[in-house]
Amino acid sequence: MSFRLALRWRIAIMLCLITTINYVDRQVFSVAAPVLMEEFSLSNTEYGWITSGFLFAYAIGQLLTGPVIDRLGTKRAFSLAVIAWSLAGIAHAFGRGFLSFFTFRALLGLSEAANFPAALKAVAEWFPRAERSMAVGILAVGPGLGAMITPPLVGLIIETLGWRVAFIIPGAIGLVWLWWWQRYFHSPERHPDISAQERQLILTGRDRAEPPVKRPWYWVLRHREIWGLVLSRFIGDGAFYFFVFWLPLYLSSARGFNIMEIALFAWIPFLALDFGSLAGGWFGQRLIRGGMSLDRSRKIVIWIGALLVPVALPAVTADSAATAIALIAAAMFAMQFKASSLFTLPADLFPARDVGTVWGLFGAIGSFGAMAFNVVVGWTIDHFSYQPVFAAVAVMHILSAAMISLFIPQVRQLAPAGSA
Repeated sequence: MSFRLALRWRIAIMLCLITTINYVDRQVFSVAAPVLMEEFSLSNTEYGWITSGFLFAYAIGQLLTGPVIDRLGTKRAFSLAVIAWSLAGIAHAFGRGFLSFFTFRALLGLSEAANFPAALKAVAEWFPRAERSMAVGILAVGPGLGAMITPPLVGLIIETLGWRVAFIIPGAIGLVWLWWWQRYFHSPERHPDISAQERQLILTGRDRAEPPVKRPWYWVLRHREIWGLVLSRFIGDGAFYFFVFWLPLYLSSARGFNIMEIALFAWIPFLALDFGSLAGGWFGQRLIRGGMSLDRSRKIVIWIGALLVPVALPAVTADSAATAIALIAAAMFAMQFKASSLFTLPADLFPARDVGTVWGLFGAIGSFGAMAFNVVVGWTIDHFSYQPVFAAVAVMHILSAAMISLFIPQVRQLAPAGSA
């Protein structure tokens, strides 16, 4: 008797793969940073501004792409986004210094912003409510997997072919995924390969499909829950992006790693990130299937993750690099454990037709927070050390979880205020 994975879970794997490619594209610059900073005489402050340029454009992109995705639909919007960010990633090969890298990073951020709003919209379309945390957990493996693959891949390419080729290859891989997406992805209502049983399970277990509604742009701000979502991301995202963008440089400048040592060891915390995604998704689903309410299960997962993140603090003073990497890995596991439920909240609180718009705002505000934090990180490292940065990272996710508890008293689908 052969085993065949249900179609919706194959869709989740497809979304995980493109999110992986998305994070490889954005992580190449971080791994190549020690080489680029030496070749082009960039300071930590300038590097901080370059990463912040990416995050600022990423934030603007999420504000713009959320409503566009809701109007164009998941398949078409994803296709256009992948073409744009693949070309932007390849353009880095032609960088000549601070200004050109800042520009290319901004273009990459603007186009990559569509990934999570489109992916979460696909999850809302393809998964019943009880399975969404697991689906988001699979999707959320992508950032860690991408960041885990990038150090050895990019390190090897830089050593053998040069840093310019290291930007070209990931961009080309994205265009290969696009061919698969165009052939394989359809809505559950129209997918030619879906079984009648699975289609019925999806359609009866998700929100009722509703057509787009014309509303003023500020309709979403009428919900206090939105303020909880955006404040949570504004406070917490900077800690995550600190490790994504600065870990290779930290290992190089504070721990003395060369480019091949970065390639050999910088992936380890991102493997922990993936385990955190899957563990958080599985645990949240288990709580719900065990009879726990949606509200309580989501908040328990969020708080467990948040309270574990401070294990990162001793890393900066650890005697050995191995201990520091292990502590950073534990903190990143906790961050993504938390994210498996936090990232599901827009789909829990709003109907599928609005998830792209809500997620766009949700992610954009997080990116603005991370942008501001990265500027401070670069200045702090140049003028002091990494220690104050690690201290800030230790408390940011606790404050993030507090915003969810304060502003979202009950996780449930909201009445469509502002729908008229």
